[in-house]
Amino acid sequence: MTVAKFPQDCETMVDVRAGVDQVDRELVALLVRRFGYMNAAARIKADRNSVRDEARKAQVLDNVAREAEAAGLEPARLRAVWNELVEQSIAYEAVEWDRLRADS
Repeated sequence: MTVAKFPQDCETMVDVRAGVDQVDRELVALLVRRFGYMNAAARIKADRNSVRDEARKAQVLDNVAREAEAAGLEPARLRAVWNELVEQSIAYEAVEWDRLRADS
């Protein structure tokens, strides 16, 4: 597999699409790792009610907004993306929490 060009080096839509596809593969790998942390959280948390932690969710969204702004991106746009990611992570963790305790 060839390495995609950096955005500033793209000259064609083929270059752009190859770069987007590569970034998507990298993002999936990172999401696999992130959801692995949700598996760990489900294993560690003793109380199912602690799966949803609104204070932690707010902290994550604030962190992302700050990072986005520092990188020159629109904080609100990334906050919206991360809100969905966090909600999906919470849902995943709840299912995993239940699964781990189903045999108990």
